[in-house]
Amino acid sequence: MNDFQSIIKETAALVEEALDGFLPSQAGPLGRVADAMRWGALDGGKRLRPFLAIAAADMFDCPRTRSVRVGCAVEMIHCYSLIHDDLPAMDDADLRRGRPSVHKKFDDATAILAGDALLTQAFEILAEEETHPDGALRYRIALELARASGKEGMVGGQMIDIYAEEKDFDLAGVTQLQRLKTGALIRFSALGGGIVGGGSEDDLAALTAYAEDLGLAFQIVDDILDATQDAETLGKPAGQDAEMDKATFIKLLGMDGAKSKAAELVDRCKAHLERFGDSAAPLKGAADFVFERKS
Repeated sequence: MNDFQSIIKETAALVEEALDGFLPSQAGPLGRVADAMRWGALDGGKRLRPFLAIAAADMFDCPRTRSVRVGCAVEMIHCYSLIHDDLPAMDDADLRRGRPSVHKKFDDATAILAGDALLTQAFEILAEEETHPDGALRYRIALELARASGKEGMVGGQMIDIYAEEKDFDLAGVTQLQRLKTGALIRFSALGGGIVGGGSEDDLAALTAYAEDLGLAFQIVDDILDATQDAETLGKPAGQDAEMDKATFIKLLGMDGAKSKAAELVDRCKAHLERFGDSAAPLKGAADFVFERKS
């Protein structure tokens, strides 16, 4: 686990530096939205999604100048989604990563525009030749991220989550919700890294299966943390699931059942990676990290 902590800190630093370059401060009328984008995207902690993209690409000896760009693109999408999720019309959260959410630091309109700008810039980064000299490959990465981000992925999952507040979802329903809302970007992260690295179709299928189980494990642990940790530890509001009586894995499986399911998914994650041998050690470490994390 200590080796993994070193690796994820290393990749987080690479991503932070790259994001800082992609999101410079600006003077004049554009300065406010630029500052809001930086507030929402920088100092982002663990950077799990970019880590997955970089670690997957590393298995195929891909230059990190390419994989870091894929990681930054998916992180921009993730950060835009958090900015919009925190708005009063959505989760109405005042705290994100231990500090005021973007709409509290700035205002609702600026937060909406900052999220929109991060979303569109993610695809700008992927379209540029620096991401990969092969235009067809860049197209495939952008297409996969679009699918993971839109109505068949993250946005669709968020819509189902809003709908779920008025309905009693069973385990299958909650699983579908989370495979879209949380899992779609996690799935893309590993897949995008495999694509930019030049993995075979069988390699990409294994990475997709790994990331699908990882994303579900991540959400189950998120439900556990929301029920057991405080806002100071999480860096965001805690206990909201129970307060809103949301259908969660805790509500449906119980605490012990949820922990058991998460452990089962982590074991499955590792099994999907056997074809890659020792080069998959960082991705296996990510599965353990997801299960053991405290925030």
